[in-house]
Amino acid sequence: MKTIKELEEIRKKTLEVVNQRKDRTTTRIVVGMATCGIAAGARPVLLAIMDEVSKLGLTDVIVAQTGCIGLCRLEPIVEVIRPGEEKVTYIKMTPEKARRIVKEHVVEGKVVDEYVMHVVDGKVLNDYSVQND
Repeated sequence: MKTIKELEEIRKKTLEVVNQRKDRTTTRIVVGMATCGIAAGARPVLLAIMDEVSKLGLTDVIVAQTGCIGLCRLEPIVEVIRPGEEKVTYIKMTPEKARRIVKEHVVEGKVVDEYVMHVVDGKVLNDYSVQND
């Protein structure tokens, strides 16, 4: 059993870690690798991203995996988080689309709008049609 003082120390250390993430200076590419993502083809997407990052010699890019992002029907999902910018969520990815995202968004800073998930009034828009939850 932890004391209140020990719990407070854990809380402080955790907050310091969270604050370090805010000051991140590297680009982060996150691929949803839960069962739903893998079933939809996330593994080849992840491998394509890692290959493209390596081929382009991008040393300031972190490629990470996460669990279910919560939109299984839109998998494979890739999130790009560049320092000082809003997170961009790409949906229904393929290895070819992923390579394009690395080149255009990560390297050149241009969001590939045609693959981005758009949310309007709580509804997800993709392929220019409203998708019901």
